[in-house]
Amino acid sequence: MPLRTFLDEFKSYEEAREKFKWSDRWKVFDGNKDNFNIAHECVDRHPKEDVAIRIKFAEDKREEIYTFKEFSEATSQLANFLAGRGIEKGDRVALLLHPRFEFYVGMFGIFKRGAVVIPCSPLFGPEAVAYRLEKGEAKAIITTKDKTDLIPEETRKKLNLQIIYADNLLDEISKESTEFTPNTTANDMAMYQFSSGTTGAPKIVNYRHGAITVAAPFVRFAVGITADDNYFCPSSPAWGHGIWYGTIAPLIFGVAIGAYSGKFDPDICLEALQNFEITNISAIASHYRLMVTSPNVDNYKLKLKKLTYTGEAMPKDVIELIQKKWGVTPYVLYGTTEVGPLTCDFAGFENWKPKPGSLGKPSIGSDVEVIDEEGNICPPGKVGQMAIKRGDKWIRVGDLVYKDEEGYFWYVGRADDVIISAGYTIGPIEVEEALMKHPSVQECAVVGSPDKERGNIVKAFIKVKDGYTPSPELAEEIKEFVKDKLSKHEYPREIEFIDELPKTPDGKIRRKVLREMEVERKKKMGVI
Repeated sequence: MPLRTFLDEFKSYEEAREKFKWSDRWKVFDGNKDNFNIAHECVDRHPKEDVAIRIKFAEDKREEIYTFKEFSEATSQLANFLAGRGIEKGDRVALLLHPRFEFYVGMFGIFKRGAVVIPCSPLFGPEAVAYRLEKGEAKAIITTKDKTDLIPEETRKKLNLQIIYADNLLDEISKESTEFTPNTTANDMAMYQFSSGTTGAPKIVNYRHGAITVAAPFVRFAVGITADDNYFCPSSPAWGHGIWYGTIAPLIFGVAIGAYSGKFDPDICLEALQNFEITNISAIASHYRLMVTSPNVDNYKLKLKKLTYTGEAMPKDVIELIQKKWGVTPYVLYGTTEVGPLTCDFAGFENWKPKPGSLGKPSIGSDVEVIDEEGNICPPGKVGQMAIKRGDKWIRVGDLVYKDEEGYFWYVGRADDVIISAGYTIGPIEVEEALMKHPSVQECAVVGSPDKERGNIVKAFIKVKDGYTPSPELAEEIKEFVKDKLSKHEYPREIEFIDELPKTPDGKIRRKVLREMEVERKKKMGVI
């Protein structure tokens, strides 16, 4: 039976904000600061017969299910195997794999050994892989034979890198002992996670074993994971959402991982939600949009009760369609790799009242505010930067927001995404939401494009749906459509049709790439 903890005793956001103490979070776990290991807390201590992992594969639609017994034994075997290969406590081991049993065995086997995980996306090119391996000073990498071309020969030699192939890994470790006793503290390093690099080179974010004690109350209160849930997260475990929400978070409570492997297909994901009888799902906003607008969405019998999203703002029409189709209100999760959770809705409290489209309220135990340029707290309604207090300092996170009279936060845009045009301040999100309501628009991104008269104008990059052909006439139609919905200064004065929008591997649109492209174009045109 999955784990029930003292966190279940809090019945409302107000009660948790008042009574929850960070020092109490250790009650969720077996270990303490001097003896603590993620693999033990997430794998070894749960009932052996319970389901630990469910995976849906896009390639052939197959499904695989593993128990905690299988998971625990395989991670111990891998920990022993790594020890035999000279991997010591504190050594870094990279994972370059799509979700599969070997990925999870790899991650938690590395944790169990006391080594440090470096997650790498198989969608990376060689330069991105080399950057992470060299920056993290990896001693070994677990990958498949078809991905070895992603590891430059120069990097292999420089690091004297061991390559461990996942293709036959389970057979290779099968002779190892199924017993392994971890020897780590809460302060020992567990993972080097790299930021997605939307505003520069990816940066290492260090996580120690004790980091999961901070994650536990958040995923219980915000994601609402309970002992009774069948949980699913289709995000890649090479990135923050897939690592923490998709992999580590449910296992803390003995709730099975629900994973999706391969190129995202909305119908295959819907089939997984149906077949696994999923009640609680967390995903990026675009995954929901693709699923709920699938022509086949009504063919699947779903049992969803809790639904959380992150990554990007969710358009209001998508929220309304989810409510109509599935009878569930999407709850937002908002934070960054560098500082962690900031604000959210709270699926863990039955009396929580969401304001669809908002960023919710500050996470339990966090001091979050809207700060102006001088560092003063902004009054309700005034736009400023989102900031979280660390010690006696406010750390800004680069997003412009405002807070309403009831304490809910509302997103305006990245500080560097906001467009100043003829003296007007324009957030791209509102324009993008209006664009998405046009029947021809599949995806879009709005940026400021340099202009001699206005400083910047609003420009939209649009990917059209199948059945529509980009043309000057369609561009004018879309402009007029948006002009009728927004103020005259907000509609896109320029529209460019594009085959694919630039994105980070975890699905976030890279407006910075489009902005820089526009600056270079306007320089060549003599505009700037």
